[in-house]
Amino acid sequence: MKFNKHLLMITGVLAVMLVLAGCGNNSSSTKSSKQMAKDQTINLSTSSEISTLDIAKASDSGSLTPLYQISEGIYRLGPKSKIENALATSTKVSNDGLTYTFKLRTNDKWNNGQPVTAKDFVYGWRRVVNPKTAAGYSYLFEGVKNYSAIQKGHLSANKLGVYAPNSHTLVVKLSHPVPYFKLLLAFPTFFPQQESAVKKYGSRYGTSSATTAYNGPFVLSKWNGTSDTWTMTKNPNYWDKKHVKAHQLDFQVIKTPSTGLSLYQQNKLDVISLSGEEVPTYKNRPEFKKFVGGSTMYLEMNQKRVKALKNTKVRQALSRIINKQTLASQVLRDGSTAPKGFVSTNFFRNPKTGADFAKDAYEKDGVAYNQSQAKKLWQQGMKQVGQKKLHLSLLSDDTDQSKKTTQYLQSQFNKLPGLSITIHNVPTKSKLSRSTSGDFDLVVSSWGADFADPINFLDLLTKSNPTNNGHWVNATYDKYIEASKTTDANNPDKRYDDLVNAEKVLMKDQGIVPLYQPATTQLWRTNIHGFVWNPAGMSNGYKGLYVTK
Repeated sequence: MKFNKHLLMITGVLAVMLVLAGCGNNSSSTKSSKQMAKDQTINLSTSSEISTLDIAKASDSGSLTPLYQISEGIYRLGPKSKIENALATSTKVSNDGLTYTFKLRTNDKWNNGQPVTAKDFVYGWRRVVNPKTAAGYSYLFEGVKNYSAIQKGHLSANKLGVYAPNSHTLVVKLSHPVPYFKLLLAFPTFFPQQESAVKKYGSRYGTSSATTAYNGPFVLSKWNGTSDTWTMTKNPNYWDKKHVKAHQLDFQVIKTPSTGLSLYQQNKLDVISLSGEEVPTYKNRPEFKKFVGGSTMYLEMNQKRVKALKNTKVRQALSRIINKQTLASQVLRDGSTAPKGFVSTNFFRNPKTGADFAKDAYEKDGVAYNQSQAKKLWQQGMKQVGQKKLHLSLLSDDTDQSKKTTQYLQSQFNKLPGLSITIHNVPTKSKLSRSTSGDFDLVVSSWGADFADPINFLDLLTKSNPTNNGHWVNATYDKYIEASKTTDANNPDKRYDDLVNAEKVLMKDQGIVPLYQPATTQLWRTNIHGFVWNPAGMSNGYKGLYVTK
């Protein structure tokens, strides 16, 4: 999953490492009838360093993933993004969907032994939304009452719609219904923060394992702020410690898959990620796991900069000249799959029928490969815009996977008469900067969902969203998205239909071109169980991990 609006639009191997979705054992490892091993130590690899353990400031997977293991909020995510009570014992929602009342456990403690209370949530939330904190994920609080006014400096953070009538009751007021609000509460940014610890350590808070407060399943140690290894041990103060079986999780940052594989073969690591080149060798082995979903790679077309890209037929031609299946299975060869649309498969289901959203919203022509039709549409579109030739720049990252993608796209686009392409593979930061500023014609972008709801994809392409770098605008699309947030927000079936219709409009008008769904392929020791995976938000749940003999 990508983790904030600035870090989310990344491509290549980094994006693949961040977002997990399941195939086969896609939610958790199957429970084993074998006996528990005496040594409950597990050696895990990760592709990202920890940048901070300050919940308010964490905005990348390298930080948020460990925070999810060592911290606890109102809810946690079970398999298939199922909301499970964590510190909440009960939840009451008003009929209008604007007031949430949570009763909290009385037996959870911080690592210094002090009790966790509702006031810790109030303090933490206010700290996140305070503009002075500059929290990268504060925008997730958009639906909480007074958030917008606080962000604009019109109100104090103390006016945020959250308060604690007593130590173990938390009340939240929303400015408008947020159908996915419970999913947000399983995200670390919404977890409690201990005011005394934040004030004690000041600017040093969260910069090392020794200067951070914890209240979750594990306690983190041996991280000094720059370490590429760290350890998590079972938290004796955790309210649900009886269900935490692993005694110790040892983490090591591995940047190169071949290095991880070597350490795995030496029994120094128990979980590693594979490169595309390694997949054919290991894909039929019992320890092989493939995760797909919750993220999408797609092509944005800058309609503000290039007149021809405003033409629907030109955009449709660019999509239909690309064989997405060939790109995924023959060019990338890493387990990635051809897309059905913008919202990924294996992500969200119809509340009435249980069908995959991507199946319900599927518009074949929006992702289909048809070379003859593409050329016909191209000629018609170019005639309409009064051009015979067009030169476009294609922007992407400089990773090996991104280079493979752009080279393939160039070869396909060159089949359209009069079209020439120049490739610009640049460092990710440069690509993000150029994307945001509109310095591109075509750009390969990616999105990994923060929470398991189609709106987290579809909202990106509304007229006013700053992430809509291609400046595609469709009034019908915007009306469907607006209805899902307002008139139909409290009606799951109508809201679902709004989002399905919005996706169909997007694909028919070819607002973007879906390219592929990234995959992560990994090796897991077959005696490790209890891993919970989800396609959005906190993909990796380590609380239930255990080892059998």
